[in-house]
Amino acid sequence: MMKMQHAAFAVLLLASVSANADDALYRQFGEKEGLTKIVDDMYDNVLADPRTAPYFDDAPVKRIKQKIVEQFCVLLDGPCVYTGRNMKRTHEGQNIDRAAFNAVIEDLQAAMDKNGVPFHAQNRLLAKLAPMYRDVQDRE
Repeated sequence: MMKMQHAAFAVLLLASVSANADDALYRQFGEKEGLTKIVDDMYDNVLADPRTAPYFDDAPVKRIKQKIVEQFCVLLDGPCVYTGRNMKRTHEGQNIDRAAFNAVIEDLQAAMDKNGVPFHAQNRLLAKLAPMYRDVQDRE
């Protein structure tokens, strides 16, 4: 009977370690609370940045922030579900070019720095965001 208890404990321990390893990046960002602060700061930066502010005129601020938090959470292997539209549809007709996309990324980096996200963790998120440019840009 004792061996069964040890085996069960070992399985639970391994499952716990595996789950923690899977969400390690999410935890480096401070989980949902940290992501919310980062997105709030990013949005402040974007609105103060003359390269990006015009893209957010009359935008639904609360909804955008909520969807970005959801999206980042999913990208960071957190326990979230993204409920927004796909990137192509969301940014359709906004005439977003590479310079504007890069400016938003710079504003995000500043927010991550402000919130103490480790550099290597920032790079892992940015690597997941970079391919999204194909869906965000306007092709004419």
